[in-house]
Amino acid sequence: MGFLANIFGNGKKEEGIQICAPVAGKLVPLSEVSDPTFSDGILGQGAAVIPSGNQFFSPVDGTVTTVFPTGHAAALTSADGVEVLLHIGLDTVKLNGKHFTIHAEEGQQVKKGDLLLEADLEQIKAEGFDIITPVVICNTDDFAEVAMAEARDIEVGDTVLTLKK
Repeated sequence: MGFLANIFGNGKKEEGIQICAPVAGKLVPLSEVSDPTFSDGILGQGAAVIPSGNQFFSPVDGTVTTVFPTGHAAALTSADGVEVLLHIGLDTVKLNGKHFTIHAEEGQQVKKGDLLLEADLEQIKAEGFDIITPVVICNTDDFAEVAMAEARDIEVGDTVLTLKK
């Protein structure tokens, strides 16, 4: 199975549904996002990553339900029924696709670690946008618990959220 198996399948069976880091960076609580749509949990509970990488990967095995034509966000539904929103940066929809490359399409079946989007983070920052990337569970109410892993530096594939039914 090689490289990806080492990243995404460490052999440990943890309790609950695991949502993986879609990008390397620093994991922080959603409350640290400066946009109240995310920090106040309006869209659901989750976590955020201050990305250090430009490639954004699927955090779950499932189906791509939406890819915004601007490339700044994607939504997925996991095989376990978790609805995950990956939103690269804040207000980045205003870039109208500039600095984003889309690698996935609606209806596509994906595995954890499949490339979804790319973003030129340096260019996005240079245009004055915050690159913090919320990872939100949009159907939070379907779960008894949505717990974030410890805030720390993370790599793609690290568990960032654990959900319990």
